[in-house]
Amino acid sequence: MQDEQSVGSRLEVRFEAMVRAFSGDLFRYALFLSRDRSQAEDLTQEAFLRAWRSLSSLREESKAKSWLFTTVRREYLRQFERFQPPLDELDPERMPEPRGNEAETMWLRRLIERLPMIYKEPLMLQVIGGFSGNEIAQMLDIPRATVNTRLFRARVHLRQLLDGRNLELRDDEASGG
Repeated sequence: MQDEQSVGSRLEVRFEAMVRAFSGDLFRYALFLSRDRSQAEDLTQEAFLRAWRSLSSLREESKAKSWLFTTVRREYLRQFERFQPPLDELDPERMPEPRGNEAETMWLRRLIERLPMIYKEPLMLQVIGGFSGNEIAQMLDIPRATVNTRLFRARVHLRQLLDGRNLELRDDEASGG
């Protein structure tokens, strides 16, 4: 009995540490995907619920963050199959508190929102989640070279937007690669 309580206590401590470490970034990623605060909260909660249920089988703590982000993405895609949310611009009033200079952060968010999802998603996984190209490739189930191409194109288009040039995507760019 004592051992079971000890194991349960250690799991609670691990879980609380995981929530503290990843909840902010995970929520921002869920909000990026869903564009709805309530849905983002649900996605984040679902990811942590799944983490709690399988925490005892988590062998490598370093994999927790990637696993949580992948869980949010997959759950969002499952919900998205049933519900098509309106694709409006993000409402700055509903975004979590930005880090750094607020005006610059909001301006940069508006520029990023102009990118096609195919470029935004790997960029946000890299920027918000801090994931490597290999991790992003695994999460999106695409080749590493495709991730590199999409990140490169995202940066090119952001530079064009920053320079004040129009963002004109060719059909072959917007469709993949």
